[in-house]
Amino acid sequence: MPKRAIVFIDGNNFYHCVKRFGIQPNQIDYLKLSEFVCSKFNLNRQKTIYYNSIPDIRDGAEKYYKHLSFLSEIENLPKFEVKKRKLQKQSNKEALEEKEQIITELNLCNKCKPKVKENCLNCVGNINKKEKGIDVWLAVDMIDKCLKGEYDFAVLIAGDADFIPALNLIKENGKQIKSAFIRIGYSSNIRKTFPNDFLYLEEEELIKNCLKTSKFK
Repeated sequence: MPKRAIVFIDGNNFYHCVKRFGIQPNQIDYLKLSEFVCSKFNLNRQKTIYYNSIPDIRDGAEKYYKHLSFLSEIENLPKFEVKKRKLQKQSNKEALEEKEQIITELNLCNKCKPKVKENCLNCVGNINKKEKGIDVWLAVDMIDKCLKGEYDFAVLIAGDADFIPALNLIKENGKQIKSAFIRIGYSSNIRKTFPNDFLYLEEEELIKNCLKTSKFK
């Protein structure tokens, strides 16, 4: 039975979670990571697609060009493709909704909550950028390549439960799915929905097999 696999990596998601191990994203060899995950599932990697957002140059030229260099290095790996888009600023409405959500999560009493909302909407919330569209782009690609018969297995390296509908649709159309991610940040809903198709990426395994200095081939 063919076991052609395309690996789809949500770079934004992986970037933030791998840092919890004290590993910097630029220490990861994404070719080794892709091959390692495929080897765990006994699959033949046909290609890896890495999805990532890029910062605005107005937020700092050094950060901007450093990130472009990082993506260029990944793009030059064998059988790799990088898809990227700019970080987009939140609208005023989105920023307000985010701040109200933060206040809601504080579980304030009925007396305090109105006063906090009245006086503190301008002083809570510190996220002014949003990684819009990356996960949608990745999900659409997984489905599109499934329907075109470009793989037998979609291997998702991401932990977001928002991918579940796409993964279900892929299975409904006769292809198989696998997912792998870091334990902290790996949605329990993905693991419960696909109990035989997920893999934890443990810190020791990443260090041993997936860093630029590791020996995994």
